[in-house]
Amino acid sequence: MDPIRTYLGRLLLEEITPVVMVITTPLVEVACQKNGFSFVDMLLPFSLFPRIDVPVRTASDQPYRLQMFKLRLFYSSNIRKQNYEAAEEHLKRVVYDLNEKNPPDLLSEPPQLETALTKSESDLCPAWIKTFNKELIRTVSFSEHETFDHPVACILVASSKDEEPINKFMDLFNMDQTPPLLNEGAMDPKMLKHYVLLHDNQDSSTENAASIFAEMKNTFGQYDCKMLSINSLREGDENNNDVLWLPYRNYGILDHDKRCLLNTDDLNQIREFMQDLATNHIIPYMEQKIRVLNQQVSVTRKGFRNQIKNLWWRKGKDDVPEASDGPMYTYSSIESQIRILGDYAFMLRDYELALSNYRLLSTDYKLDKAWKRYAGVQEMSALSYFMLDQSRKEAEYCMENAFATYLKVGSSAQRNATRCGLWWAEMLKARGQYRDASSVYTRISNEEPTLHAAIMLEQASCCYLLSRPPMLRKYGFHLILAGNRYYMSDQKQHAIRAYRNALFVYRDNSWSYINDHVHFNIGRWYGSLGALDVAIKHVLEILACSHQSQPTQNLFLNEFFHFVQSAGKRFDVHKLRLPAINMSSFKVIHEDHRTYASAADFDVRESAWRDLEEEMIPTAAAMRTNWLDSQLESSLKKYDYCVCVAGEAVKVEVELKNPLQIPIPISEISLMCDLSDDDASTLDNGAPSFSANQNTGHMESSVYRLMDGDDSLFNLSKHDLVLGGGETKRVKLKVTPKVEGILKIVGVRWTLSDSVVGYRYFEIDTSKKKKAKKGVRNSSGKNLILRVMKGIPKLEGRIDGLPAKAFMGDLRLLSLKLKNTSESAVKNIKMKINHPRCLIPGNSGDDLSFPQCLAKNNVHEEERCTLTDNKDTFKSCLFSFAEGNAVQGEEMFSWPIWFHCGTPGKVSLLISIYYEMENSYGGMTYRTLRMHHILEVLPSLDVSFVISPCPSKLKEYLVRMDVVNRALSECFLLHQLSCVGGNWAISTLPSCNNISSVQTVLAGQALSCFFKIQDLNGVTKEGECTRHGSDVLIATEGSLNSLLDISKSPLIDFHYQERHHQGKLSEGSQSLLDFVLLSNAVGSNFESEAGSDHQLLSHHACHCSVVGKSSISWLMGGPHTVHHDFSNSFCEVDLHIDLLNCSPNQVNVQVSTFDYTPDTTQNPSSDSNSVPDLSTKQTGWSDISLENDTRVMSTPKKVQKYHKPTSESAPPFIWSGSCGMQLSLEPACTARVSLKVCVFAPGTYNLSNYELLWKEEAAGLSVSGTGRGHPFYLTVLDGPHREVTPV
Repeated sequence: MDPIRTYLGRLLLEEITPVVMVITTPLVEVACQKNGFSFVDMLLPFSLFPRIDVPVRTASDQPYRLQMFKLRLFYSSNIRKQNYEAAEEHLKRVVYDLNEKNPPDLLSEPPQLETALTKSESDLCPAWIKTFNKELIRTVSFSEHETFDHPVACILVASSKDEEPINKFMDLFNMDQTPPLLNEGAMDPKMLKHYVLLHDNQDSSTENAASIFAEMKNTFGQYDCKMLSINSLREGDENNNDVLWLPYRNYGILDHDKRCLLNTDDLNQIREFMQDLATNHIIPYMEQKIRVLNQQVSVTRKGFRNQIKNLWWRKGKDDVPEASDGPMYTYSSIESQIRILGDYAFMLRDYELALSNYRLLSTDYKLDKAWKRYAGVQEMSALSYFMLDQSRKEAEYCMENAFATYLKVGSSAQRNATRCGLWWAEMLKARGQYRDASSVYTRISNEEPTLHAAIMLEQASCCYLLSRPPMLRKYGFHLILAGNRYYMSDQKQHAIRAYRNALFVYRDNSWSYINDHVHFNIGRWYGSLGALDVAIKHVLEILACSHQSQPTQNLFLNEFFHFVQSAGKRFDVHKLRLPAINMSSFKVIHEDHRTYASAADFDVRESAWRDLEEEMIPTAAAMRTNWLDSQLESSLKKYDYCVCVAGEAVKVEVELKNPLQIPIPISEISLMCDLSDDDASTLDNGAPSFSANQNTGHMESSVYRLMDGDDSLFNLSKHDLVLGGGETKRVKLKVTPKVEGILKIVGVRWTLSDSVVGYRYFEIDTSKKKKAKKGVRNSSGKNLILRVMKGIPKLEGRIDGLPAKAFMGDLRLLSLKLKNTSESAVKNIKMKINHPRCLIPGNSGDDLSFPQCLAKNNVHEEERCTLTDNKDTFKSCLFSFAEGNAVQGEEMFSWPIWFHCGTPGKVSLLISIYYEMENSYGGMTYRTLRMHHILEVLPSLDVSFVISPCPSKLKEYLVRMDVVNRALSECFLLHQLSCVGGNWAISTLPSCNNISSVQTVLAGQALSCFFKIQDLNGVTKEGECTRHGSDVLIATEGSLNSLLDISKSPLIDFHYQERHHQGKLSEGSQSLLDFVLLSNAVGSNFESEAGSDHQLLSHHACHCSVVGKSSISWLMGGPHTVHHDFSNSFCEVDLHIDLLNCSPNQVNVQVSTFDYTPDTTQNPSSDSNSVPDLSTKQTGWSDISLENDTRVMSTPKKVQKYHKPTSESAPPFIWSGSCGMQLSLEPACTARVSLKVCVFAPGTYNLSNYELLWKEEAAGLSVSGTGRGHPFYLTVLDGPHREVTPV
């Protein structure tokens, strides 16, 4: 890195240069003012020497050459430090003048991220900021602790018109006109003096001036005197003002009202004078001064001995209290001489000599606690390091030390700290350390007033963007801070510029609050400047500020309306954010061959409708009747348009949301549509022909046509509403085409608060076109372009009596109403229902007096139904009305429908009605009416059954019905319990003939009822079951006091549906029978909802089976009490076992008996049913527990093997006859096995010592089982023989 080529290097070569003090007489200024500038301004363009090429030799013997040199010229009255207030006013004027000269471009587009990242520092930071930095640095010139601003030379200028010019020269350098620092002793009065005689050629001849100049040389010396002649241009001489003013224009010294009187000779003479002054006077003088001072410093301060002496001499100053500016040093003090030596060496580019003296001097100032002077030499040390391109770490340390020390001194050195910070930041930027430089700028901003702080923060933001990687968030944040301080300083244009440059940082992120702050303030400031269009554009960006508080939202909205009213014209705003429109969720509802009973039916997935209508709608080949239909179909397929019908409304459902917490009125919400002729020129690629890239403001005439509509082609619906705070509403907008053609739905428009018209185009992605599946309906762009066909017949339908809520088991008679709204008839009406479990069409001849139509007739009492799971037994989902039931034009058609809900929860009912038209309309021969209803089924009675075998009879079972009322508040009246089918008889238990006390089930109540059922299959005895039927009437009160026939439609139809549904859920258990429980709902809540005083509920329990049922069921029969005289012989008793095959397969059964063995140690854990030990009871009596007198089904795990009797014990009884019998049983068949037992002593005996073994063949698999005998107690009494009736 070459420091000279950096901005800081060039800045130091311009700002730290020798100062020349100028003192003039008034007549000198009068002569110069003829050209519009002062004497110093006349010399200023020639004070810079870019190619001076002068050899210089300072303290060393090796000379070097200066390639560039500059002199700073100041009047003696200006060589003084400005006070703080004057400096502030000067800097404000500088900013104002620079803004007037180069105003910022505020009407162009804000910068984008891509372009901002490619810009250099000069492009990011405005050029005037560097000018401001220079002026800010110059406000601390002529300080007492620095000598590079002290004059090196003095130019004394007198006019040839002055009286006694020689005396004038003597009087010019008096104490009244010299700088204050010179009078205070801080500045050396022995400076280089140069005497100039100025002659105005416009006033007199040069003879007088020559004589005065000769006297000057005799008085002051020939070497130090110079005469300048100006204003030599005569009238009639050629004058090229542009060329003459060129040097002065570059310095901003230009006055077009003045006529330039300087000719080329005058300018050359001035240039030569300045060249001679710098080359032959100032530079040699400074060289000589450096050599002399260096010799003095070397003698007095350098060397180990002098250093020790200096430290000892300054040791006593440690106890001196600190002063704000430190001790006072005169120009003659050794410290001041060392500082002059360092500054002169720095100005002549001998940076090593300057650095050595600065380092030497810093120790003295630190020991003397002269902190301001110490900070000054630390600052110059850092600059020397930079210009030498050495020890970057030392340079940064010195700058940090100087900056901190300046701040430590206080307000008197605060501006010096700012200058130090500016040089420090430039030094870091020259080395590419932009991130560190931004921190320095931020530290400077903390010490400066608002305007200066704004400029510093803007420079800090640029450094953050130039960092690698770029720090975008810090860049934007510091720009916002800068803009805010610009606004506080009444610099709105710069505030707007700063905020605009930060827009791209906050455009696409989640920092909502700062984004609102930026846009609102930009809009407000633009509005104050009169740019209302731009102000409205920015405020529009923050209208939908849902995250803000309500007062802030009110502020934004009021400001927006204020700008609109101030503009005094109509504003049609594209993408107005109030209200927020969810354009991705808009839905187009149109009817082609698919019509809908309500708009909500459109929400159902098209695939669900397509699956439902698959068997009902004919194929395309069957629909095509002639070659004209084929051409129409190919034409529609070519353009791939959706179809609508003239006179039928096309609805677009749009979601509007108020993001604010305050209500907003919205009026005239309507669609933007266009209807064109149906020709090839209008059938384009399917996208709307109006671009969505419209800017805020007045739109083109085509857009006005879209917004206003054409009443002759279509009708538009308009809606007015007020959206509350945070409220969301879906609005159905309609357009009804009147003629055939191509209808394009372009967008939606609305009016906000009767002042601003907003509009948005529907967003359509035409970049990727995917071929949709046949029949799929979506909300893509193709739905926005529809081909309008002429009017065709249409059916409207509804279902009367269908409730929104119903109880589980609710049975109702509904009515389907169809109305033909056209003049043409429709025919071949079909209907399909997705849930035949809930809806079943009735018959046209059905008795509509429900529920009396279900009453049981005695004629049909003996008719029974046979259950089967065949699909053909219950009605199909597809129902065809009679062919003669055509619906004529403007005619109403009714049909009964039965309703039943089997399970609680949400039920979605889909009903599709197909009908055909007499004539073909544009290739369309049929239409469908789709109806969708969502029902909420509430829980009612939860019914379950437990079936147990009867302990006394094989084909009888005990049934326990458990009923739980799951409803919250309703009560239900139990009416009837029925067995489905004619093979069963149900009755109440003998002890429960009257169960009316439990006929009403309250909310939350649970109860159980017991019944007995009998299997009538195989019953041959006449009159065995005449007392019982398949139905039991439970209720004795209520509107229904008779039995209902469950074999009638719709009860049996819904039962088949429930049986089919519950069969899918069953886990393969063997089905025995089905139950139907009928009940009535009572309670005010239900009656009000049902709309009648009586409502019937049917509960179906299907596939009920016996608990713990095995393949074989058996029962031992015979006498329980026998009288026998044991004095004659032993007793023989005849017994039998009845067997029943309960499985659906053939079963092989073996019955085995075992004699009694009193073995008490074999199974100590045997149950209570085991035979008691009779060895200790000679009479043979034993206690019998009646609770064990039940038939228990055995399993193989519970079989207890009986041992054969041994000779050691004599059994009280033995089995006689065959001990093992085998037989085969067909399904549902019975058999009887005869047994005989011999009893040798009176007593009570448990004759359960027998065993059944069976084997079942099922589907190639063999299943075997074993069952232990059931307890059967036989009591034998000693006495005369009597006949006992067997049980």
